[in-house]
Amino acid sequence: MADIEKKPVGIMETVLRDAHQSLIATRMTTEEMLPIIEKMDKIGYHAVECWGGATFDASLRFLHEDPWERLRKLRDGFKNTKLQMLFRGQNILGYRPYADDVVEYFVQKSAANGIDIIRIFDCMNDLRNLQTAVSAANKEKAHAQVALSYTLGDAYTLEYWTDMAKRVEDMGADSICIKDMAGLLLPYKATELVTALKEATKLPIQLHTHYTSGVASMTYMKAIEAGVDVVDCAISPFAMGTSQPATEVMVETFKGTPYDTGYDQKLLAEIADYFRPIRDEALDSGLLNPKNMGVNIKTLLYQVPGGMLSNLTSQLKEQHAEDKYYEVLEEVPRVRKDLGEPPLVTPSSQIVGTQAVFNVIMGERYKMVTKETKDVLSGKYGATVKPFNPEVQKKCIGDEEPITCRYADLLDNELETLEAEMAQYKEQDEDVLTYALFPQVATEFFKYRDAQKTKIDAKAADKEDGAYPV
Repeated sequence: MADIEKKPVGIMETVLRDAHQSLIATRMTTEEMLPIIEKMDKIGYHAVECWGGATFDASLRFLHEDPWERLRKLRDGFKNTKLQMLFRGQNILGYRPYADDVVEYFVQKSAANGIDIIRIFDCMNDLRNLQTAVSAANKEKAHAQVALSYTLGDAYTLEYWTDMAKRVEDMGADSICIKDMAGLLLPYKATELVTALKEATKLPIQLHTHYTSGVASMTYMKAIEAGVDVVDCAISPFAMGTSQPATEVMVETFKGTPYDTGYDQKLLAEIADYFRPIRDEALDSGLLNPKNMGVNIKTLLYQVPGGMLSNLTSQLKEQHAEDKYYEVLEEVPRVRKDLGEPPLVTPSSQIVGTQAVFNVIMGERYKMVTKETKDVLSGKYGATVKPFNPEVQKKCIGDEEPITCRYADLLDNELETLEAEMAQYKEQDEDVLTYALFPQVATEFFKYRDAQKTKIDAKAADKEDGAYPV
């Protein structure tokens, strides 16, 4: 075993992205973020994650905010800290594979608007779906981090992970993240995994997990002792539960050791004081469900990420079938196996979960099949680590010939068409990308934006006419 270099561990702060995505459905507004940036910028974080994932969709859909404007404001405020985003490979921040020209343009604009580190993952761990984004990040001189979606199953051996790490290094990535979205990585398994990855690659290794199953802090400790370079944490009011371990706890744990972060606890306490009322308000309004703050050991039994559990609950509620919850949980691993045992992360987690709900409610497996399940079985989402169940594949897609190449190779360039479709709403170059990801939601947002401008113009005109006292 190679000697482990003992050096300060880096912390990436998730409060402006994954922490509020995990706990309060991504509802933190830009206005709530901006006042605390100056203090956060003094900590010396490895990076602050503030964009990507569901923030883009939620900003438009629920907050009527332009996500690009948010990024620019955050960039203006963070003078000394790197900003990081989460990027779903060929799916960008949406739910379908996009043509390469859209992926490249999105990476270009993300970097131009202030992103330093782009964490790129694929829900199947199909590296073919990551290459375009990695090459685009390299071209823009952004840091390309490839995240391997961690999951369990007999195909996911140490050899599988080390082979993936070598291939990721060869494709031009700058670092690797172990992305444990469901909190499945146990402490001693973390020691094994990090040790093996450190021997297989020279790239820095970062670890991301969620507290859902209750083991995350112990997992971080063992991973750090094994040589992991950076861990993802959330400031305490938005830590634990379905979020990440608390930043201050990690800082205190490694104080006075070779892994000491050197971060100022007094300053961290002031940052925590700022976010606590936002958390309390979310608890009072019901936006933060106290159930999301506890330990859910079923995560380890069913490999279901926290966000997926809440999706399943709401789907069953809509169908008046809440009594079927445990049946659905037991059906999830069966559907996952039929679909080639993919990791359960957006969008594969939603696809597997929704299909499991239909299988249970309909009383017959695959009697009703979603478009997305058919797309997985026809190869549009990429290659899986295990073959599909041939009977299920036949039942769902009939005699259709499955795709074995990278699906994006079959897609024509899309940017020009998208530009033409949304030309009437365009106010900035980035608008075409917003439209590309969420056409309907973006159109509604553009209309809202226009209406707000009209209101402001009308007020200004009234003021000039003397309708308002000066």
